[in-house]
Amino acid sequence: MELVASPLLPEGFKVPSSRWEHGSTRLRRLLAEKPYVFGPGCYDPHSAQLVMYYGFDAVYFSGYSFAIGHLGTTDMDLYSSVEIADGVRRTIMALRKFQLTMATGDPEKGDKPKHLEIPPVVADMDVGYGNMFNVQRTTELYVQTGVAAAHIEDQVMPKRCGHIAGKALVSADEMVGKLRMMRHVAEDCGNRDFIIIARTDGVSAVDAPETKRGLELAIDRGLRYLDSGYPDLLWCEFPTAARGPVEEFHEAIRKRFPDARFGFNYSSSFKWQNEKNPLTFDELGQMGVGFLFITLAMQHAAGYGMSKLLQGLKEQEQGGYIDFQREEWAEGEDLPTKSHHLFTGVPYHHLVGEAFADGGRFGKKVDQGLHHEHVV
Repeated sequence: MELVASPLLPEGFKVPSSRWEHGSTRLRRLLAEKPYVFGPGCYDPHSAQLVMYYGFDAVYFSGYSFAIGHLGTTDMDLYSSVEIADGVRRTIMALRKFQLTMATGDPEKGDKPKHLEIPPVVADMDVGYGNMFNVQRTTELYVQTGVAAAHIEDQVMPKRCGHIAGKALVSADEMVGKLRMMRHVAEDCGNRDFIIIARTDGVSAVDAPETKRGLELAIDRGLRYLDSGYPDLLWCEFPTAARGPVEEFHEAIRKRFPDARFGFNYSSSFKWQNEKNPLTFDELGQMGVGFLFITLAMQHAAGYGMSKLLQGLKEQEQGGYIDFQREEWAEGEDLPTKSHHLFTGVPYHHLVGEAFADGGRFGKKVDQGLHHEHVV
């Protein structure tokens, strides 16, 4: 990792030089170098920063997770393109800021700088939030905000989560038109590396222009999308975690396109713990899966953690929170959020305040004189 100075850091501190590599370019390189790229599903800056802290390849910005975190509702096109594009924008900017704040550590408390790579962000585009011209606008928003890749699906609008019944498909021609628009918008915006993922919900669609249904329809759709030459990756949404249809789909596509790469949703909708022989990440990589993700990974983790804390508070009052803190601050635990001041960059802001604004109330000398055993 090459470290270089940044004008947004005080003298002596550095960040990885890849800070200035576009996410699309980085993701293309990772796809070429690695058996697969993995990205846990996030929905806000905080969850994405944690993914970055632990060094994952990519951040997947999940539409379903965004619907829950932004509106407290389900995945049925209930937010607009502008809303999710703004959520993605704030997340990408937060990752860039997080790299700076972690690069200073906390010199006053002996916390060393942590040099983190900025993971490329892959964003959900649902069905493009309308017709081909809505896709044009959404792609412009995504490309200009720094999104590395986006996926679009072939459902009618309003779409449904791939694991909710009642899905219907637009024509394959309409989908290809949307893919073409995405590609040309990205090129017009100057990002030829922008990665497009075409998704088909053909396996479990109840309505489509074709007479074919099920896996046969999904394979036919997938081949038509790759025939267009526009998508970089192909993703088929499956209704269960069964390995048979997954293997059959990928094998059928690769008969015509031997070098095809795929996206795969290791979906939170499936009870993987009940599968006798669950698909592994390595197996999926061998099938040609290039981008692997868990849609609602961080949302489920947040829900679990918050529920456990709230149960403790309900049953034990203050004791529930004290017990929680004992676990959070246990020796040897690498939990970056336990000091919300460090995680959000208070030391960075004090250091920069002193360097850029001549100190005063912005400088690192601002100190309440409280011992670290009593405050974070």
